[in-house]
Amino acid sequence: MADLGNEAGVLAAKAAGAAAGAGVSLIYLLPKSRREAASRFFTGLCCGLIFGKPTGLWLSDRMGIADELTGLEISLTGSAAASLLAWWVLGALVRVAERWGKRAG
Repeated sequence: MADLGNEAGVLAAKAAGAAAGAGVSLIYLLPKSRREAASRFFTGLCCGLIFGKPTGLWLSDRMGIADELTGLEISLTGSAAASLLAWWVLGALVRVAERWGKRAG
């Protein structure tokens, strides 16, 4: 089960990173409607809160900088990356599905 963090600082770092990642994803891939913007933002926020710490640990290990970062920094960057990538992948799949749906029907 995912641990949302026992410390207020870790949870705040995850929330800030997830919100930042969701915001950046909205800027880079503009939504078509308010509904899409809201669903993308909340999808990114949830993914950042849930997968932030593991993503941050994986990224810092791959980059070889795990010893130089604090737990808050790892949570913040991991949440931002997970949030940003969550909707980039889902958004790309939605757009591909829309194009294929128009060809078939």
